[in-house]
Order: sequence, then structure tokens, then C-alpha cells
Amino acid sequence: MAALPVAAQAAQAAPMPRASAPISDESELGGSDLVRALIIVLIGAIGMGVLLLSDDDAPVSP
Repeated sequence: MAALPVAAQAAQAAPMPRASAPISDESELGGSDLVRALIIVLIGAIGMGVLLLSDDDAPVSP
């Protein structure tokens, strides 16, 4: 009895084939994974350089 509504709904909805658009080329907007990786490494290197080269070693409390 629990499957009866599901079976009735499936009988009413006839599956239609889906049409897909042909793909000629991939999008160039995203860039390549290598460029993204290099940007992340560069940002990390700059952050580490700032942390290591800062001369703020004085304690905060007196």
C-alpha cells in the first residue's frame, strides 16, 4: 500500500529523452590548475616571509 502512490506517479510521468548541446571547446575563463596552484603558493610564500621577517618580538604585557 505504501508503494501504490509512487507507482501511480511513475506511470503518469513518461520519461522524456534529454537533449544535450554539443561542446566544441572548454571554457577559458577559469584558468588552469597550474596557475591557481602557483598563485596559492605565492600567497603562502609572501605570508611566511612577512611572518619571518617581522621584528615584532617584544612581549605584549609589561
